[in-house]
Amino acid sequence: MATFLYRLGRGAFRRRGLVALIWVALLFAAGFGAASAGAPTSGSFSMPGTEAQKAFDLLDEKFPGMSADGASARIVIKAPQGAKITDEANKAQVEKIVSGLQQGPGKAQVASVADPFQMQAVSQDGSTAYVSVKYTVSGMELSDDTREALTESGDPAKAAGLTVEIGGDALMAAPETGSGEIIGIAVAAVVLVITFGSLVAAGLPLLTALIGVGIGVSTVTALANVLDLGSTTSTLAMMIGLAVGIDYALFIVSRYRVELAEGRARDEAAGRAVGTAGSAVVFAGLTVVIALVGLAVVNIPMLTKMGLAAAGTVVIAVLVALTLVPSILGFAGKKVLPAGTKSKLFGKGRPADAEPKANAGTRWARFVLRRPVVVLLLGVIGLGVIAVPAGKLEMGLPDDGAQPVSTTQRRAYDLLSEGFGPGFNGPLLVVVDGDKKLANETADRIKGLEGVAVVTPPSPNQDGSAAVITVIPKDRPSSAQTEALVHDIRDGSGDDVLVTGATAMNIDFSQKMNDALLPYLALVVGLAFLLLMVVFRSILVPLKAALGFLLSVVAALGAVVAVFQWGWLGSVFGVEQTGPIMSMMPIFMVGVVFGLAMDYEVFLVTRMREAYVHGERPGQAVVTGFQYSARVVVAAAVIMIAVFAGFIGASEQMVKMIGFGLAVAVFFDAFIVRMAIVPAVLALLGHRAWWLPRWLDRLLPNVDVEGESLRKHLEAAGPAEGGPDKDRQLVNA
Repeated sequence: MATFLYRLGRGAFRRRGLVALIWVALLFAAGFGAASAGAPTSGSFSMPGTEAQKAFDLLDEKFPGMSADGASARIVIKAPQGAKITDEANKAQVEKIVSGLQQGPGKAQVASVADPFQMQAVSQDGSTAYVSVKYTVSGMELSDDTREALTESGDPAKAAGLTVEIGGDALMAAPETGSGEIIGIAVAAVVLVITFGSLVAAGLPLLTALIGVGIGVSTVTALANVLDLGSTTSTLAMMIGLAVGIDYALFIVSRYRVELAEGRARDEAAGRAVGTAGSAVVFAGLTVVIALVGLAVVNIPMLTKMGLAAAGTVVIAVLVALTLVPSILGFAGKKVLPAGTKSKLFGKGRPADAEPKANAGTRWARFVLRRPVVVLLLGVIGLGVIAVPAGKLEMGLPDDGAQPVSTTQRRAYDLLSEGFGPGFNGPLLVVVDGDKKLANETADRIKGLEGVAVVTPPSPNQDGSAAVITVIPKDRPSSAQTEALVHDIRDGSGDDVLVTGATAMNIDFSQKMNDALLPYLALVVGLAFLLLMVVFRSILVPLKAALGFLLSVVAALGAVVAVFQWGWLGSVFGVEQTGPIMSMMPIFMVGVVFGLAMDYEVFLVTRMREAYVHGERPGQAVVTGFQYSARVVVAAAVIMIAVFAGFIGASEQMVKMIGFGLAVAVFFDAFIVRMAIVPAVLALLGHRAWWLPRWLDRLLPNVDVEGESLRKHLEAAGPAEGGPDKDRQLVNA
């Protein structure tokens, strides 16, 4: 592989104009496709095999007019202190809201508007009422006129002294995808300038990463409606694509400059950089792809599509690193070299041939080699302590009760809880596939269960073959008591009685994610272990990589539980409401962090393996790996932490949690596991770290990620293939 990639990189360097033109053409083609495609929708959500999904399917069959896909809203109106909503003047204001929604600018997308005085949607004390609005399309597909009509519907009532708040998914807005990425790119630019000491070298990874992300995200956008990808798919693709795109280009450029410093010609340096560092990029990319494609194990189509789309963006990032990066290096010329060799801006004009001082990576590696046991114990115990709260992890899906108190959704949630009870925000929908007798028996049985506040009479369909019963729990939707009530209803019913609704869907989703976590971990870690065993020709190095990753992820989950579930330091991170951790958080964190963690592992340990294969002793190989790769890994980790941390300031609790969790996980994995635990373990193992049984060595394919066969090939080829003589002749070309 190294020889093939060497030729690919050198060919891209020499034919840089053609290669760059092809990538620019792909970018324009993808952009044109995205611009021509319609706006992405929210995407259909289904959970095959769950009772909640079966109930929704039964609703579609038995109640054709009752769509589960349309958005809904609740406009909650509360009378002033001492007054009642049923007073004539207040009642008139409520009726204005109803008529305004029925006849206003957004009426084309309104399916129904329920008058609270006809639907008995008035609290027992008469202080509060709510207007239920059902739309024909999802919240993401509502037009601006419809959304504006909803948000302004209560303005006259507010002017009359009533309190009006709006809840429901109709106010769902398209996810904002600008601020986090902008912060990450700005920090990345600063870090890259400091790392490379050259504006051109710093800008090159950013430029190529943005081109790759542009192609990937534009392609996802162009195919969103055709493949029902949903609007959130491009957000994940952008986040992952930007992360790995910068990482991979950073590694290629860094190795290219090392080859130049050793006296290679520019085209030869590009070929060798892609032949060696490119091998690491290929296998690092494969680990990320494995982690993302592995989301299919969960068997939720939306997650599968998100994983596949993000994996496609990673493949594009790998191809960009192997072809576009060396072609742009050809255009950059000497400007890619550190400024210290050309000016006094960096390095105070240090001569290019001056003896380099031991860098921070070298000094740190030597420190760890002197005290491996102490470093190992501190790292493992420290992460172990942080991981303790993960044992109390409670999973669920956030509702409007998790919104900041400054939002109208949260205030509407609180008004409904005060006026109608906390369970009113999470009604259960019981679908009975049977006649009126079965429906009445089911309703009577549910009334006798603990935790039930209200059970409505069964509402049959037109032919009487099915009925719907609405059950209002006593407790809030995300409580353990409501979950127990759902299980009690299901346990006492047969196959012809199904429970669904948003609350039941959340419970089933959490259970499905929890059940899929261990199989997903086994698949991803197992395949990556085999892949790393092929790369490093070792059993203990991949085992150490996998165990270190698990330690960092569990520690990150512990930090998430402590902050978002227990409320520790919650005010520092803007956590206004503690509660269960988002159900997809563990699997999402495993997938994303595993890919990035294996990137750092491959980048760092590949150089150690290369030095060891070329004759260095195990300890010296660790030092060599840190000398050439530690700075790159640190820079990549800082960039990723900045990208993810940029989302902590978001108002959405879910986005805030994802940003915090990923930022903390990358910090733990890069700086504690890869930079401390890894060298400590390798120092203690010595030669045994690179041991592989002979029979297994014969079975595994030799991918030559360290470039040993490439070195022998180039030595045998001599000057004609870019050997040392030609290097000396072209070094200043």
